[in-house]
Amino acid sequence: MKHYFTKKADFDEAEIVSSIKQWSYSLSSENDLGPLFKLIGDSSIVMLGEASHGTHEYYTWRNYITRKLVEDKGFNFIAVEGDWPDCYRVNRFIKGYDVENKSSFKVLHAFNRWPTWMWANWETVSLTDWLRKHNENLPANKKVGFYGLDVYSLWESMESIMQYLKKTDMATYKIAEEAFRCFEPYRMDEGRAYASAVRFVPELCENEVVHLLKAIRLKLPQYNTDHENVFNAEQNAMVAVNAERYYRAMIQGGPHS
Repeated sequence: MKHYFTKKADFDEAEIVSSIKQWSYSLSSENDLGPLFKLIGDSSIVMLGEASHGTHEYYTWRNYITRKLVEDKGFNFIAVEGDWPDCYRVNRFIKGYDVENKSSFKVLHAFNRWPTWMWANWETVSLTDWLRKHNENLPANKKVGFYGLDVYSLWESMESIMQYLKKTDMATYKIAEEAFRCFEPYRMDEGRAYASAVRFVPELCENEVVHLLKAIRLKLPQYNTDHENVFNAEQNAMVAVNAERYYRAMIQGGPHS
C-alpha cells in the first residue's frame, strides 16, 4: 500500500485564507443571503445541500431559503433526500388532502426508516406548518409539493401500489401481486438478501416490476382519482423498478453501481 504525505509548505495558507475572504459571505442575518438569491436569478432548478444531516443551523438556513424560493421565485416542487412514500404523506398533508392527521409533528414522525431524525425534527415541522398555511388558499395546480428522491423504499412503494390498485384496478393489482411475491422472500434486510440472490439469478424480479410499471402507465388515463394519487401510483412503480436495479447493481459492482 502506498502512503502519501503532504508538508505544510506544499500549500500557501495565507493564499487560501485570502481566497476564502474574497469569495465567501458572512451569515449573521437573513439579509446576508441577498447575493445568493441574486445568483439564483430566474433558475428553474436550485439544489440545496448541507454538510450534516439533521443539524439545527443548516436546517434553519435551508428552511429560510426554501420559503424565499417559494414566495419570491415561484418554486412549487420541493424534492428531498427521503423515501417517496414517507414524503408523499407530507405532501398530501401540506396540500390539505390528509383529513386524518391534524399536525405536521404526527405526519413527520411516521418516518419509520433511517434516518428518522433527518426529517422528524422541529425545524422540518416548522417548514411543514409554513407550507400547509401557504397552500391553504391556492388552487390545486399551484400548491407547493414535497417529494422524496430516494429509491430505498422498495417494499413500502410496493405496498402503496397494491393499496391503490386494489381500489381502482384489480387486473393490474394481480400484476402487482406477482411482483410483490417475487420480492417478498428478501424483505428483511433493506435489499441485501435480494442483491445476494441476484448473483445466481441476474434478472430475479426485474421483469415483474417493469411489467407492473408498463401496466400502470398504460392504465393511467383510466384512473379516475385525484391527480396526486395517480402521480403517486406511477412514481411508486418507478421507485420499484429503480430500486430493483439499484440492488442488482450493488452486488455486481463496477462503474454502473
